[in-house]
Amino acid sequence: MELRLRFDGWIAGLGTASGIRLVVGHWPDSPFGSVSDVMVERPDGHRTLLAPTAELGRFVAATYSFDEVGVVPTAVRRHGPAWTVTAGPLTLRFGIGGRGALGRLLRAVPSPLAGQLPWVRLVDLPARLLNGVRTYGSAGNGRREWYAARDLHRIITATARWDGTDLGSLTRVDPPVRFGFGSTPRLPALVRVTTTVEVPATG
Repeated sequence: MELRLRFDGWIAGLGTASGIRLVVGHWPDSPFGSVSDVMVERPDGHRTLLAPTAELGRFVAATYSFDEVGVVPTAVRRHGPAWTVTAGPLTLRFGIGGRGALGRLLRAVPSPLAGQLPWVRLVDLPARLLNGVRTYGSAGNGRREWYAARDLHRIITATARWDGTDLGSLTRVDPPVRFGFGSTPRLPALVRVTTTVEVPATG
């Protein structure tokens, strides 16, 4: 029987004028405890994972695709609409706005329904057409993964530095990131989500 691992928290996705795109996963409730990780894609396509522990790094790298994995101190702090992320060489600060129509729609879906796999598969096609994202698909090493989105806010301000170098102004996530079967919304966004990874049984 497959093992299903659930990560409950937030995903933030944004682009920068330097061409570097960032995806932050902040998971207060996960099989690895309260953890956060950052996925980074450079303009040349080089993909880096920044994770706080080797254990989490191995799990995420076995689910997605990276050229490099760094185990670094990682922290996420929230002060109302303002978020601060530190992960090794990266310092990111971003601010969120109110909910748009899609955020209000996601909030209206009852939680028990939002987390059901048939519902997640049903909304996969509209999500692809409207936002360029997928809610269900195949991951690495024979794994399956699906996202139950429950809320969405636009990211309206952001500053990011890598080893002290300014990454430039906030932009769309363009081109899409290539860590797994799906990207993040084209417009910078913070999504409240429960992610389920189904791992094949061993032995």
